[in-house]
Amino acid sequence: MSSMPTLSVCAEAVFQPQTQVLYILSCILGTGTFYKTVSSDTIGNGFTVNDEPLLRKNPRRFVIFPIQYPDMWRMYKKAQASFWTAEEVDLSKDDVHWCQLKAEEKYFISHILAFFAASDGIVNENLVERFYQEVQIPEARCFYGFQIHIENVHSEMYSMLIETYIKDPQKRKTLFNAIETLPYVKQKAEWALQWITDKESTFGERLVAFAAVEGIFFSGSFAAIFWLKKRGLMPGLAFSNELISRDEGLHCDFACLLFHYLVNKPSEKRVKEIIVNAVKIEQEFLTDALPVGLIGMNCMLMKQYIEFVADHLLVELGFSKVFQVENPFDFMENISLEGKTNFFERRVSEYQHFAVMARTSDHVFTLDADF
Repeated sequence: MSSMPTLSVCAEAVFQPQTQVLYILSCILGTGTFYKTVSSDTIGNGFTVNDEPLLRKNPRRFVIFPIQYPDMWRMYKKAQASFWTAEEVDLSKDDVHWCQLKAEEKYFISHILAFFAASDGIVNENLVERFYQEVQIPEARCFYGFQIHIENVHSEMYSMLIETYIKDPQKRKTLFNAIETLPYVKQKAEWALQWITDKESTFGERLVAFAAVEGIFFSGSFAAIFWLKKRGLMPGLAFSNELISRDEGLHCDFACLLFHYLVNKPSEKRVKEIIVNAVKIEQEFLTDALPVGLIGMNCMLMKQYIEFVADHLLVELGFSKVFQVENPFDFMENISLEGKTNFFERRVSEYQHFAVMARTSDHVFTLDADF
């Protein structure tokens, strides 16, 4: 006689009518498939997908209209309107600037790019393996689908930058394989990767973790590149950084939006635990393993900036601040999508595919546009 399948769910689940039938059938057939059937519906901490509206099976998930979540749809259209390609970034002047940089500045930039080149792939791994499959809302899936696409553009851009700056094939290989070759990059990558394979944490916890990846793990490196821009260095790198930081900011905002829709949110204590842990890793990365002092930045101010960004994320998630610090970098205050810039004079990150955001009724030709 076949042995009884091992149960990995709470007893109450077994005695729900539909799961009881599945359990009895698995006992008779000896297939042991009951675990897969039930565990596929569990989302951590004893919750099931039916406890969370965003994750509940939705027969309408294949059809977009009529829009049920206008705020998610607006974010998707905003992302779509901000689309760009790696070919739009002019790197022709960067080669000259690169040759003029100090050795320690080259080292810093190349290793930052190595982290970025791998990190976007990790974000996509999570989207493809977990979030896109878990979230059953078509508007959210539209956003995630577009995010996957733009993360590929980011990864391509970082790879192009490495190929442009680093001429030595062996050094390139080391940077392209940074997750295996550079311990401090590996530490950050492993922290993110653990959340993809984690079967115990709730969707809400993982949502916070990847908001931390895109909001905290990237923040200090973005600031370091903007610091170089402030010095008039590396215009191609600076422009791509504007575009990518804008995109990542939107991705982080979307994570916060979804978080507010959750019925079973992780506790404030748990959220802060995740955020503070990410802060410590990022601070160690930019003040010890790859210190921003290499490019003339103040390490203590960088620590403070990372804490400032973390506090901002906590507030967006609906919680109180932990660090209570001010933004120490005035040049980061001006990084905004709202700035007016002459589009025809220079392509900058304020560039959007305007027609995507405009309503059909707005398509009126005039000669008094504010250029």
